[in-house]
Amino acid sequence: MPAKKPMTKSQIITHLSEKTGLAKKDVTAVLSELTELAYKEAKVGFTLPGLGKLVVQQRKARTGRNPATGEQIKIPAKKVLKFRISKAAKDAITPPKK
Repeated sequence: MPAKKPMTKSQIITHLSEKTGLAKKDVTAVLSELTELAYKEAKVGFTLPGLGKLVVQQRKARTGRNPATGEQIKIPAKKVLKFRISKAAKDAITPPKK
């Protein structure tokens, strides 16, 4: 039996439209506005209740290696965006051990 594939954007919109009674156009507008808001607020952290939060982390400068030549290179410090999953979301996938 093949593995189930993740839902596409249009499948998510259709599902939410059916569950909420809103038009697909309205659901699409809400999702796109939520995405824009998350991008704008990501610098200070953005929480999706029950799902998780976007957080900015500072990575230190480090020494890396070019895999093709084996030459050592300096990798500069940078900011990266990560998504930290909420405990409720983790427990929905893998129930906590007793």
